[in-house]
Amino acid sequence: MDSLFESFLSIQSLPMWGILFLSAFFIGMSKTGIQGINMLMIPLMAMAFGAKPSTGVILPMLCFSDLIAVLYYRRAAAWKYIFRLLPAALAGFAVAIAADSLVPPAMFKHLLAACLVIVMAVMLWSERGRRENRLTERWWYGPAFGLLGGFTTMIGNAAGPVMAIYLLSVKLPKYGFVGASAWFFLVVNYLKLPIQLFVWHNITASSLLLNLYTAPFMLLGAAAGIFLVRRLPEKSFRAVIAVITILSVIILMF
Repeated sequence: MDSLFESFLSIQSLPMWGILFLSAFFIGMSKTGIQGINMLMIPLMAMAFGAKPSTGVILPMLCFSDLIAVLYYRRAAAWKYIFRLLPAALAGFAVAIAADSLVPPAMFKHLLAACLVIVMAVMLWSERGRRENRLTERWWYGPAFGLLGGFTTMIGNAAGPVMAIYLLSVKLPKYGFVGASAWFFLVVNYLKLPIQLFVWHNITASSLLLNLYTAPFMLLGAAAGIFLVRRLPEKSFRAVIAVITILSVIILMF
């Protein structure tokens, strides 16, 4: 694994550095404002590093940006919704670890896309005709999204669309949306660190050096996210999140 990152540091092209820095910017922005926009870069990161190794590069970036988001939105969390998700998310971790030994690496992307198609279908159904989504009050609704969120975040750092669809469906206002998302991902991403360090071995000294280089771009992205949340009206915020979520799911399918 280290040789992969050393090779990247020494011989890869300038456009590859651009992909890394742009991904860092989008990750920062997604954590403080526009949930899911970082998903647009995940396929490019997977091309640069490989699907599974790329999760080891991305995860410390997510953890750093989660910390920024929680510090800024620490009073805006909707804890009722977070507590509905977290226990099942831990079960999703276990399912992902089991799938790692059973599913060929080439199938991970297709498995991830299938999960996201399911949650996108839920969003489209609930938003069609502006009907009230009565499913949100069912006891299993939050845990089902938590399970999918835990699973997709482990296999591809791709729980953003899952969380976005859940929070859109329960009609949280924009600051509640961003605050709940920030706290949820802070917990799940920091819980993932020991798994990726000691089970999957895809976080290394070289990958952490790459993460250090990206820190200024994550800070810039976080500032941009905060600015956009302030400026966007509630209706526009929901529309932007919905469009980005649909785009990210489509990108991951191909």
